[in-house]
Amino acid sequence: MRTVAATTALALAGCARSAQEARAPAGEGDAGEAEVTPGEDLMQEHGLLERLLLVYDESARRIESNETADMTVIFAAAGIVRQFVEEYHEKLEEKFVLPRLQSARREVELVAVVLRQHERGRQVTEEIARKANAGGGPELAQLLRSFARMYRPHAAREDTVLFPAFRAVVGRAAYRELGEQFEDEEHRRFGEHGFETTVTEVMRLEAALGIADLARFTP
Repeated sequence: MRTVAATTALALAGCARSAQEARAPAGEGDAGEAEVTPGEDLMQEHGLLERLLLVYDESARRIESNETADMTVIFAAAGIVRQFVEEYHEKLEEKFVLPRLQSARREVELVAVVLRQHERGRQVTEEIARKANAGGGPELAQLLRSFARMYRPHAAREDTVLFPAFRAVVGRAAYRELGEQFEDEEHRRFGEHGFETTVTEVMRLEAALGIADLARFTP
């Protein structure tokens, strides 16, 4: 991964502190922020995924335009997708969310599609990592585009259909308890500030590609 300028590093540190405060359970932030619910937790992680997809978009654009594309950035992004999105976030969904919807016979067809896309996404991630490690090429751009094309509507359907249905199925007490389980699992896998640390890593990839400034996306 490229080394970013010292000023960028300072900015990343400040943003990481902000992310820690936003993710903190009740009473742990400066002003005692409200506790993050399981649905909010999963949706924040979808936001992280979207930022990784922007890294994929920019990398694919560079490959397609015959510009220099940093394979180490793509490989690192695929590693975060694998470790945080597929092996953690999706496993939470597969363990806690989707089985409850299946048991309640809610959104059965959508759940089946989501599970198939989880499996296919893991295969594409392995292909992306392999291609990036081998130096890239046109096929890598196609893989990056196809992954993003699948996961944007995938995450949107979960946010707007599956997660609301899940909350309705489990009830208030169980929903709150699941929030604690999600937090415990995150800490077990990634440490006390696993999400925030991962956000900071994604920010470094954005900075390396020159897409860290939100204002540049304004039309």
